[in-house]
Amino acid sequence: MPVNLSIKSAPDMLVRRLKEQAAHNHRSLQGEMMAILEAAVARPQCMSVDQVLAEVRRMGLSTPSESAAIIRQDRDGRERH
Repeated sequence: MPVNLSIKSAPDMLVRRLKEQAAHNHRSLQGEMMAILEAAVARPQCMSVDQVLAEVRRMGLSTPSESAAIIRQDRDGRERH
């Protein structure tokens, strides 16, 4: 059964921004708030290793091949002190 929720004493700036966002998304204020709530409580999507790799490649992320040498140099530097 649906439940009515209310927010009391919402700051004017927040309400103004919500209304602007609702208008931008072609929704009512009620619809925008429902969309925000649904997104906030949505379960995080589990990704497979292949999906993570595809996302990393899509984003253009990479690890420098010289990272092992950088780590070794840092460790060697700390051992001398």
